[in-house]
Amino acid sequence: MKFFVDTAEIEPIRELAATGLLDGVTTNPSLIAKSGRDFMEVTREICGLVDGPVSAEVVALDHATMMKEAEVLRKIADNVCIKVPLTVDGLKTCKALTGEGTMVNVTLCFSANQALLAAKAGASFISPFVGRHDDNGFDGMDLIEDIRLIYDNYNFATEILVASVRHTTHVLQAAKIGADVMTAPPKVIHDLFKHVLTDKGIEGFMADWAKTGQSIL
Repeated sequence: MKFFVDTAEIEPIRELAATGLLDGVTTNPSLIAKSGRDFMEVTREICGLVDGPVSAEVVALDHATMMKEAEVLRKIADNVCIKVPLTVDGLKTCKALTGEGTMVNVTLCFSANQALLAAKAGASFISPFVGRHDDNGFDGMDLIEDIRLIYDNYNFATEILVASVRHTTHVLQAAKIGADVMTAPPKVIHDLFKHVLTDKGIEGFMADWAKTGQSIL
C-alpha cells in the first residue's frame, strides 16, 4: 500500500520523505489555508520533496474554469495530480484531463456509486473519506470494501486512496481490505512506528549493551 501524507506543511513532509517510505502528498484548500503559504509556491516546494503524486485541488465549481485552473496547476511540476470534487462538472473535468494524460484525484467520495462513476471517468485516484463517514454514523471501512469489490469486478485501474484517516486502525483496516493508497496526517504516520513493547525492548537491549562496556565504533 502506498503512503501519502495529508498536509501542506513543508517540514513534516521533508522528515517523512527522508525515511524513504513516503510515496506522495495530498493537499486541499483547507490545508493550504492552515499553512499560511502561497498556494503555487508551497505546491511547487512540495513537488520538489517527493517523486510521487502531489494532489493540488482546483477551487472552481464549473467545468470550464476547472480546466483553466488545471492548466495552470499542472505546469507547476510533472508530478502534480489535479484534484477535483465528485460532482458532474468535476467528473467531466476528470474525463477530459485523464484523456490528456494528466493524473486526477477525485475527492469527497462518500458512496460506492460515486466511486464507480469516478472510475468510469478515468480517475487516477478516488478519495473516499472514511473518517467523515464514521463521524456521520456509517462505517467508513464498509465503503472501502464495497469500492474494492466493484473495482475488482471490472478491473478498473483507478486506485483507491483512503482519505480522512484518523488513526492507525484505519490504516490497518485499509491495508487488510486491499486499498491501494492511504493518506494521513503526519502524526498518524509517525504513530505507525510506535509500540510499547518495541520501546521496552530497546530499553532492555541498551541496558544490557552498556554492561558489556563495548563499542561498535
